[in-house]
Amino acid sequence: MGTRPSNGLAQFCATLEERPGLAILDFARASQSTVSFVTNYGHRLYSEDFLVQLEHSFSAEALEPPLSETVSRDPLQNQSNPLLVSRFFESALNFTDGSFDGALIWDSLEFVSPPLLQAVVSKLHRILQPGSSLLAIFHGADPVATLETCGFRIHDSRTLDLAPGIERRPAQMFNNRGIEKLFQDFASVKFFLTRDHLREVIVRR
Repeated sequence: MGTRPSNGLAQFCATLEERPGLAILDFARASQSTVSFVTNYGHRLYSEDFLVQLEHSFSAEALEPPLSETVSRDPLQNQSNPLLVSRFFESALNFTDGSFDGALIWDSLEFVSPPLLQAVVSKLHRILQPGSSLLAIFHGADPVATLETCGFRIHDSRTLDLAPGIERRPAQMFNNRGIEKLFQDFASVKFFLTRDHLREVIVRR
């Protein structure tokens, strides 16, 4: 996939210059380039591979018997299972309120089905400090059978490295109005025009 310019990332990085010692949450697998970039600003980065957590929490293949024998073979359907949702939040986003000053969410929310999605966004709202920024990325709004997930890594303040990932079935696709509704409890949502099929969004807490 290579590199691509990112105006959304540039906007997010502008917030990193506001004050030192910020705590930033990254929904991607830990990468040395992103860690070095954020820590060079004097901040702390917490990597939480969100999509892997989804897979381990809701995929029957990843669960141990006897639980694995009682759930659906469809991970998206399992995201509405109260027991699995409770187990998921025991490990995912298990932070106290106001723990973070920014979050790099990437394209992860497209693989979360409601009502789990709303619970995840509500949790993000609680663990982010007021005034902090969240960077999210969305594919086109047209329905598709699968999406190739990307490994997002920061190259510099205006450039992302995109590593190819595995094909996953999205839970839903979002138009701009849907994205605004998703973050309706946040202070603002700003869209950035891109030359490809990805839409970058900066959400202000």
